[in-house]
Amino acid sequence: MLTIYGVYRSRASRNYWLADELNIPFQSVPVIQAYRLSDPGAADAPLHTRSKQFLKINPNGHIPSMADDGLALHESLAINLYLAKKHGGPLAPADLAEDGLMSMWSLWAANEVEQHALQILTHRAGKPELRGPKLAQAGVDALRGPFAVLDQALAESGHLVGGRFTVADLNVAEVVRYAMGAPELFAEAPRVKAWLAACHARPAFKAMMAKRDAEPA
Repeated sequence: MLTIYGVYRSRASRNYWLADELNIPFQSVPVIQAYRLSDPGAADAPLHTRSKQFLKINPNGHIPSMADDGLALHESLAINLYLAKKHGGPLAPADLAEDGLMSMWSLWAANEVEQHALQILTHRAGKPELRGPKLAQAGVDALRGPFAVLDQALAESGHLVGGRFTVADLNVAEVVRYAMGAPELFAEAPRVKAWLAACHARPAFKAMMAKRDAEPA
């Protein structure tokens, strides 16, 4: 059985969402981020990203990780690409060209969007003690170009690859979600706004978010 190591309040959310989309049975092993614990070294600390037990699974000390039929994979977006291709269906690439496009968009999200979106999440929508208007605004300014690129890519069909919802949409949507604290970006890119709303209307996303919201903040 597929095993996902992580918690819903992490990048593992991407893998939980996809598993639900594909109706893949899986076991979830809760692994919390070490920085969220007051004393990760305490004897009664829960399994976390710096625990010796977890470092044997992922020596990088990050979540999520996956185990599936003897294969260990790290990196949430790569895990999703693997699972989509393994299980097939409309979320998976129909041919080599679509495979390349899905990989391209996933890497694009990681390289062009995620760092700046996290600036917005942390410094505008995060804990009050971490907020910094200048840093948040820098994230907004840096994303105007990528949002314009994404908006144009959605012009033809409202999806990124093949005119249908695929793992590319899911991977990119889960990165773009971090920028929701900057509504001005979405006002300037109306197709991105509509696309993200459609992604978030999917039952599997709603199920994932319900479990995420049930976890301790």
